[in-house]
Amino acid sequence: MLNISNNNLPSKFNPKSFSALRLVESKKTQKVTLTIVKWSVILLLVVMLLPWTQNIRTNGVITTINPEHRPQKIHSIISGRIDKWKVKEGDFVKKGDTILIVSEIKDAYFDKKLLERTGNQLSLKKKSVNSYSGKIEAQNSQLEALIRQRIFFSEKAKNKIIQTVLKIQNDSIKYEAAKLDKAIATFQLQRMDSLYDKGLKSLADLEKRRNKAQQSQAKQLEAKNKWLNTKNELLNLKIELNSIEAKFESNYAKASSDKFTTESKKFDTESSVNSLENKYSNYIARQGFYVITAPQDGYVTKLLVYGIGETVKAGESILTFMPSDYDLSVEIYVDPIDLPLINAGEEVRLQFDGWPAIVFSGWPGSSYGTYGGRIYAIDHFISQNGKYRVLVEPDTSDHNWPKDIRVGGGSKAMVLLNNVQIWYELWRKINGFPPEFYKVISNSKVEKK
Repeated sequence: MLNISNNNLPSKFNPKSFSALRLVESKKTQKVTLTIVKWSVILLLVVMLLPWTQNIRTNGVITTINPEHRPQKIHSIISGRIDKWKVKEGDFVKKGDTILIVSEIKDAYFDKKLLERTGNQLSLKKKSVNSYSGKIEAQNSQLEALIRQRIFFSEKAKNKIIQTVLKIQNDSIKYEAAKLDKAIATFQLQRMDSLYDKGLKSLADLEKRRNKAQQSQAKQLEAKNKWLNTKNELLNLKIELNSIEAKFESNYAKASSDKFTTESKKFDTESSVNSLENKYSNYIARQGFYVITAPQDGYVTKLLVYGIGETVKAGESILTFMPSDYDLSVEIYVDPIDLPLINAGEEVRLQFDGWPAIVFSGWPGSSYGTYGGRIYAIDHFISQNGKYRVLVEPDTSDHNWPKDIRVGGGSKAMVLLNNVQIWYELWRKINGFPPEFYKVISNSKVEKK
């Protein structure tokens, strides 16, 4: 006892009667206590020097690597009425197996001979296109005939014009000759009249000269009239040539207009043919939508519509479907503050719900029941929960993941960072420093170095 009080306890009872007090106050107990404290400090120092793997712990959900392997909903392509179910929840179906049969509910498709009648319309429209093509060929022949006719009549009129020009030249020569004859006859008449006045010629000779002068004048007038008539004929031939050209232009324009009208009708008919072919193809494809089949091998998980006779809208979900063949991955979320510490290719240790595990976060090699993974994708945009999504694929160098885990199951993940000593990790956490991190160097870079 310390004996700092006026009350002397040993005077009231005997301390040796208590075994605990005897052990505490004995010198042997003090040695054991010092030994324990000494080795505890040594052990603590040794533990503080042990290696520690820094990590980021987070929760995740099991998903698949490929999007076509994830759970999906099967929709109805068309609006219809449920006629018959071929599956129930939990059934395994192969690709192409019938899941559901629906019937038509739109009056535009009630006709049982819809395909046959549409095919007949399409055939008639195609025949109409062929008819228009034949008509266009006939109109092309008509235009060619008009061109040949124009050339023929134009050449004929031009030849007549050439002949008339030559005739005008001939008539002009005759007219000049007639004028010369008249001048000679007039001169001879004047000489004869002078000789008659002198009594050298008889009156009969003078009358003959006068008659001949009158005939020369008549021939001159006749030649002139003939020359003028030939010139008028030339003008008429030129007018006729212009009339031929104008008539051809009118007929050619009319035939071309008829041809363009026929081509326009042909194009409209071809457009109708394309429209009918589109409808016909759509009708054939629509009949294939009456039977809803499995897109791939998998399981029917949950029906979203029930019964017989219910109607479904186009694009409405009918059931949820889970593919049977898939490559698993884990979807984890990390805080934005930890995002710079994570890189693609880093190692991750995973613990799956339902599989027991003994986890030492700082010593992943000593953990039991955890599985290896590697980061293969990191989102570039934050998720709605305020964290970044990270996808983890199986590590092929580690043992395989359990076969019985399911998509959607829970998982806990440890993203492994740098290896440090325990004292440094404690000191870092006390001071609030970020973990040490490293970047994975690819094999190609190592080989280059």
